[in-house]
Amino acid sequence: MQEISAVELMAIYKRVSVIDVREIDEYVDGHVPGAKHIPLSMIPVRNNEIDKETKQYVICEAGGRSAQACAFLEQQGFDVVNIAGGTGSWRMMGAPLNTGEQA
Repeated sequence: MQEISAVELMAIYKRVSVIDVREIDEYVDGHVPGAKHIPLSMIPVRNNEIDKETKQYVICEAGGRSAQACAFLEQQGFDVVNIAGGTGSWRMMGAPLNTGEQA
């Protein structure tokens, strides 16, 4: 599984597809601008909403849930990258966060 840091994501997030696999309350409190919200528990039933032709960058709060999502999506033939440190690292860097349910 490929993995990059939140610092590396900062340089590319506006040009790539980001999937946030945290729960709705976590997502609403603050997420990477443009990130699509699909909770980890819904990945198996909602993976048809993910573009298989595009590399997907998967994020959670610290990197554990996103690693689980990446492992599953890789088995389904998706090209995925885990974000090590997750939104927690993103927040600590002072990177931009959107709030609410809009990406």
